[in-house]
Amino acid sequence: MSETTTPPPTNSEFGIGQEQLCSLSTEQSTAALELYGGVVGISNLLNTSLAKGIHGDEADLLRRRRAFGSNNYPRWRRKGFLIFVWEACKDPTLLILLVSAAILLALGIKSKGVKEGWYDGGSIAFAAFIVIVVTAMSEYRQYVQFHDTNEKKRNIHLEVIRGGRRVKISIYDIVVGDVIPLNIGDQVPADGILITPHPLAIDESSIHGESIIVHKDSRAPFLMSGCRVQDGSGTMLVIGVGINTEWGLQMAISSDDPIEETPLQARLNGVATFFGIVGLSVTAVILTVLLARYFTGHTRNLDGNVQFIAGKTRAVDAIHGAVSIVTIAVTSIVVAVPDSLPLTVNFTLAFSLRKLMASKILVRKLFACEMMGSATVICSDKTGTLTMNQMIVVEAYAGGRKIDPPSNGLRISPKLQSLLIEGVAQNTNGNVYLPEGCTGIEISGSPTEKAILHWGVQIGMDFEAARSESSIIHMFPFNAEKKRGGVAIQKADHEIHIHWKGAAEIILARCTWYLDTNDHLMEMSGEKMAFFNQIIEDMAAKSLRCVAIAYRPWKKEDIPVNEEQWAHSSILEDDLILLAIVGLKDPCRPGIKTTVQLCQKAGVKVIMFTGDNINTAKAIALECGILSSFDNAIEPCVIEGREFRALTDEQREEIAEKIVVMGRSSPNDKLLLAEALRKRGHIIAVIGDGTNDAPALYEADVGLAMGIQGSQIAIESSDIILMDDNFPSILKVVKWGRCIYANLRKFIQFNLTISVTALLINVVATLSSGDIPLNAVQLLWVNLIMDTLGALALATEQPTNLLMNLPPVGRREPLISNTMWRNILIQVVYQVSVLLALNFQGSIPGFTHDATDHAIKLKRTLIFDAFVLCQIFNEFNARKLDEFNIFKGVTRSTSLWE
Repeated sequence: MSETTTPPPTNSEFGIGQEQLCSLSTEQSTAALELYGGVVGISNLLNTSLAKGIHGDEADLLRRRRAFGSNNYPRWRRKGFLIFVWEACKDPTLLILLVSAAILLALGIKSKGVKEGWYDGGSIAFAAFIVIVVTAMSEYRQYVQFHDTNEKKRNIHLEVIRGGRRVKISIYDIVVGDVIPLNIGDQVPADGILITPHPLAIDESSIHGESIIVHKDSRAPFLMSGCRVQDGSGTMLVIGVGINTEWGLQMAISSDDPIEETPLQARLNGVATFFGIVGLSVTAVILTVLLARYFTGHTRNLDGNVQFIAGKTRAVDAIHGAVSIVTIAVTSIVVAVPDSLPLTVNFTLAFSLRKLMASKILVRKLFACEMMGSATVICSDKTGTLTMNQMIVVEAYAGGRKIDPPSNGLRISPKLQSLLIEGVAQNTNGNVYLPEGCTGIEISGSPTEKAILHWGVQIGMDFEAARSESSIIHMFPFNAEKKRGGVAIQKADHEIHIHWKGAAEIILARCTWYLDTNDHLMEMSGEKMAFFNQIIEDMAAKSLRCVAIAYRPWKKEDIPVNEEQWAHSSILEDDLILLAIVGLKDPCRPGIKTTVQLCQKAGVKVIMFTGDNINTAKAIALECGILSSFDNAIEPCVIEGREFRALTDEQREEIAEKIVVMGRSSPNDKLLLAEALRKRGHIIAVIGDGTNDAPALYEADVGLAMGIQGSQIAIESSDIILMDDNFPSILKVVKWGRCIYANLRKFIQFNLTISVTALLINVVATLSSGDIPLNAVQLLWVNLIMDTLGALALATEQPTNLLMNLPPVGRREPLISNTMWRNILIQVVYQVSVLLALNFQGSIPGFTHDATDHAIKLKRTLIFDAFVLCQIFNEFNARKLDEFNIFKGVTRSTSLWE
């Protein structure tokens, strides 16, 4: 790049304009960045502190949005109601009916005049119009519901540094100049420049379409919105937001239609197709018979006259008669083809999603709600899911002795205290903020980090001072596989310290020394090692999470000089000096034991995963009710992750159903167990909140994430979000999932009963006398109440506790059970018998011997009324498929009465 001077400012409020920032982000030229003075120079031009961020007051935010835009992008306009009306009009059956109605209307008016001739065609057209409008209204409401749900799931919340403190804001509220902390698994929320010198591994597959891992450091500091942090941690300065980023441009041009077909809808499409073929076949028979009878002169008017006489009947009358027959046949298709079955899933899902949202449960993917009704196993992370994720240090050992209380820093020797404070302050992703003029402190970070930072403050740590006394030269991000994380620092006297923190027994195994109460360096003898191991076991038995803190000095001349050397210097993790072991308490969530017991009663097994050691896992599982007693806390019910992953595929599949608790588990262990259970035919739901839970959440049949304390990647990998982090909400999801299946089965029974009855009535009447008891208008009316009002009443039944006493719905269990076939058969026999009796033997007082048009019309009206009344009783019968008392809970079903 040729030498240039820094471009002049393009606005009066900031020293750099949007065009220059866009050019920086697009070209990603470090030479151009240096012209502005690097990231420090850009931050000065943006009036931002790299340490404390922007001021963040309303006036400051408004200035930045006015100069650089907001972190949003244009959305596709929502479909209007008329679009759904147009799509409903495209239904082939309705199109045939409308064409038939137009022909009948024209022929009727021509032959009988406007006053008498509009009835047949006009009535059919009006009924078809109502069907179209009601169908469009139903689909439009569902579209709006799903669209709103889609918007909520996009509204991610994340931490930014403003005014020196970490605050949580919506991703849409990010502005240029914000300083944002990034950790493993986080999505880069805007275009920016890496501030910290430590490298980050970034997955840029969302931009390039291929899984490309790019290492970002001071030589390649530009970060693109939409990418994900694969490894490492650091902070970034935002230089581009919204439509001014490549990610924003991609999102602006992508489709915004949240509607998706669920597995249940696909299965119902198959059912509808099968019965549709049957209905079409029967309708074809009706059409053939009616046309044959008509053109052979066997069809008579209500007054007994033959409708068609070859060579005598006018062409207009012949066409009128033929069109009337085609209309009746086509209308029969409307009733016979159960095309409303898939639509009813939308009814049920929309209703369920609305109810779940009211309970702080956000369903991100439609299939998840119905799938939860079939869940047989719930695999749950411990920390933050079964527990409150509000950790505090309740026990501590330093210098080889117990510190009681753990906050008593006076009982810690000076050198040991100095090293502990140094390690706690530098080896962390958290932050301690002391507001000006206030005595209270604000601690941010993960629950474990917050607890240890709080303990550090209690033993005398000044966070800002401790961090200023040394500089970080390399970070070893916490790794879920290794269960530890570290940092290499250089002190003012150029001395190098490497601090480590992680799972107590893993760190302890790498310690060959420890500091005693007199700051003497003591060798870790076998006896002392056993002593510390016993401490860890005792803490674990009290359901405490054990974390060890250790360090080792290092010679400056031996420090690695590049990233590759750092990555392969495993010796830096060995020969450590133990500083302290702390026990963190994380209380179980209220009502967790009752929830677990109710899940087990419902036939849903609960399995607990945790990164803690096996003894801590046992104690928590007993407290939560996952284990009933210590007698059950033996293999293979309780197993460590390393033991499980060492098994062969056949062995894992064999013991998978016996496992209840897995300690020291890695993210891959959860996947292995889920795969083994699925091979055994189970439907798996996984619940988690951490970045390391994301793979299991993504691969499970249903992934559930905690919405408040859940990490960004966990939330995005999930199908359902518990917005209030309330584990007992899982029961509501399971109950509503089962309710969806139950309500759909009710409607299937109701729908098929009507379809079969209407077909049989018309077929029998056609074949025997050529007369159709249910005409086109009447059948359209039946279709209207069947597809909308009947669906609304049955699809919106509230779930009952009885559903939780039943076993889960099997993945391959047929939608139409034997009980439903029995109910349908009984109803059809009953209704057909009543209606045929009225058709062939029915008589009305005062019109017994009257063969006039009026008497026949009254008889047909009586048949139609009886048919409608039968469907009202059919609706009540369909409410309870397996129960004798069909009126149980009927007063609570408001939609049924409305």
